[in-house]
Amino acid sequence: MGNAAVLSLLALQVNPADVTQPFTDTKTAAAVEQSRPKPDLSAEMRGDIAMARKDYRQAIDHYKGIVPQSHITYNKIGIAYHQLMEMDTAAKYYQRAIKAKRDYPEAINNLGAVYYAQKSYRRAVSMYSRALKLTPNSASIHSNLGTAWFARKNYEKASVEYQTALRLDPDVFEHRNSNGVLLQERSTGERARFHYYLAKTYAKAGAHDRALQYMRKALEEGFKERKKFVEEPEFAALQQLPEFKELLTLNPRVL
Repeated sequence: MGNAAVLSLLALQVNPADVTQPFTDTKTAAAVEQSRPKPDLSAEMRGDIAMARKDYRQAIDHYKGIVPQSHITYNKIGIAYHQLMEMDTAAKYYQRAIKAKRDYPEAINNLGAVYYAQKSYRRAVSMYSRALKLTPNSASIHSNLGTAWFARKNYEKASVEYQTALRLDPDVFEHRNSNGVLLQERSTGERARFHYYLAKTYAKAGAHDRALQYMRKALEEGFKERKKFVEEPEFAALQQLPEFKELLTLNPRVL
């Protein structure tokens, strides 16, 4: 639960007896407000608040105080360790979550993200594929599987997964990792080529503005195969746009 949700919960704890008469001044109102009992937050709620504040150690302490533990709390503890880059410990808690609930796609995906971070791309592909069998319409997991295939230099399979992800969620590649229950991978060692494939994916989907945006990023990061923007059929609809022509003539400073 995020801060806004917790604040909303606090705001709803109103004793009807306190509002039968209008407040005569702000001091009286403040005194009554302070006298109202505040609801006790559960350990999980406190953990969620700490996660939202990026206080991952405190979040772990709160989550570990939950009795009994469940697949959900194991997964949340794993994410907190993941954010701290303690991958082995994160993997241990994701595995506990999966053991507690074998058909829990979020934890399976997150274990795949650990393998990806450890450059064990084959195992990452395996975990993402397993998660997709349980939740085939998850754009984020299709995106993750595409990135794992990309890391293995299987660009054709990566492209297929990116196209599926974009069809399921037109904003999937614009999301940033949050402190939810499912992690979305964004790191890759081939940034220029990665952005070329995103440009190609957006161009095929008819999202011209974003295609041009990622085309520029690819060029800025040193993508040298400019002829692909002219030869690949996905870019055909963009070739008459002034912005497209301008990008092909630019020699941007490589970032």
